[in-house]
Amino acid sequence: MSTIKIGNIEIGDNCKPFIIAEMSGNHNQSLDRALALVDAAAEAGAHALKLQTYTADTITIKGAFTITDKNSLWDGKELHDLYKNAYTPWEWHEAIFSRAKEKGMLALSSPFDETAVDFLEKLNVPLYKIASFENTHHPLLKKVAKTGKPVIMSTGVSTLEDIEESVKVLRDAGCKNLILLKCTSTYPATPENTNLNTIPVLKSKFNCIVGLSDHTMGIGASVAAVALGANVIEKHFTLRRADGGVDSAFSLEPEELKALVVESERAFLALGKVFIGLQKAEEKSVLFKRSIYVSENIKEGELISEKNIRVVRPALGLAPKHYDAVIGKEAKRNLEKGKPLSFDDIL
Repeated sequence: MSTIKIGNIEIGDNCKPFIIAEMSGNHNQSLDRALALVDAAAEAGAHALKLQTYTADTITIKGAFTITDKNSLWDGKELHDLYKNAYTPWEWHEAIFSRAKEKGMLALSSPFDETAVDFLEKLNVPLYKIASFENTHHPLLKKVAKTGKPVIMSTGVSTLEDIEESVKVLRDAGCKNLILLKCTSTYPATPENTNLNTIPVLKSKFNCIVGLSDHTMGIGASVAAVALGANVIEKHFTLRRADGGVDSAFSLEPEELKALVVESERAFLALGKVFIGLQKAEEKSVLFKRSIYVSENIKEGELISEKNIRVVRPALGLAPKHYDAVIGKEAKRNLEKGKPLSFDDIL
């Protein structure tokens, strides 16, 4: 699978994890707060800032549905009202994208219908994200693919057949650079339903770059995902969870986002390559392995025994593997306590 290059950023197996900070509705309908979120994401080291491009009317209709789930963060909310509160005004997009670019981040969005794609094309977005709930919206997939831009698609609430069909739609419509994100579409997700072992399976089956859209609390799942081959991590973030907002409960705060950037990179670097042996960086540490030392004074001709030698640090004497072989041998000369034993010391 190939590396995807967008501007001066590369995404792929030999690249540091690509971290996407998802603003979602955490701007709480304040453009100033939205811009502050951009600044905070950049300061934390995120590589991309992501919005969602929809309106309440492009995603549902008034009176269509009210959430009645006591376990949901949005229990009792009418869908149209929820999206009206959560959406990012389209007239804000340009200012938010411009601020992100000024801060050195890529700026992208998830379109939720075809009109959003037309709008985002006018803003020259460099890549698109397909949300889990839209990943079987084939007309939208075709529209996005035909832009020729790289596409990131989350795989939540999907069967394998769903994913196979959607990947085919995207590729047949012209998508040449595809990234699939393992995703569990519950808010928040639990570690138990995250199933990170799916990541290498997605990579192998679809021969594409993979990652994780992480709705769990904290950063542990994301760091673990990198160890399993994730090249992209997407996380919701906010300034402070206490400020409230539609997604604040499962969003990272700036310090946590920074920790994610640092620790995911450490995980990537720590993967290294398959290597068994003494590394150059360890050469000086060999001294602190053990070897055979004289533990009590030994006279010339006296027998070496368990009472007058020990296996201790450092490794200046015979290797411990020779311990049994030297027991019962005669000392060639007087040997003082604290001397590393060598073959020259015994008959």
